Amino acid sequence: MYTPQVTDHYENPRNVGTIADADGTATVGSPASGEMVKLTLQITDNVVVAAKFRAFGCPTAIASASVLTELIIGAGISEAKKITADQLSNALGELPEDKQRYADAAEKVLKNAIADFLSKKEARSP
Repeated sequence: MYTPQVTDHYENPRNVGTIADADGTATVGSPASGEMVKLTLQITDNVVVAAKFRAFGCPTAIASASVLTELIIGAGISEAKKITADQLSNALGELPEDKQRYADAAEKVLKNAIADFLSKKEARSP
């Protein structure tokens, strides 16, 4: 039922955890609903140097968040902002339509974490 890529990221998730004092943080969904993704970012000179996630949900939810972190670490903010749910789905071997919402959630949490970073950066600017 799951692609080899989904199985790999589910069984061996990358970058699980939370970054203390993260530069950007976002959460999509809630544990109460059974589907949630939290993303924390460390950003230096507008480059994502670390990304960690926590996810609740099916294997595809965990795999989508895991592959997201692999794609954004080392990317500039402008490049990371362009990552789409379709790219995540492709990286996971093409998700079936009924599982696409997990890639959508991963894209949304990324965009929200970057927005959080940018708003904090703007607030610090003189």
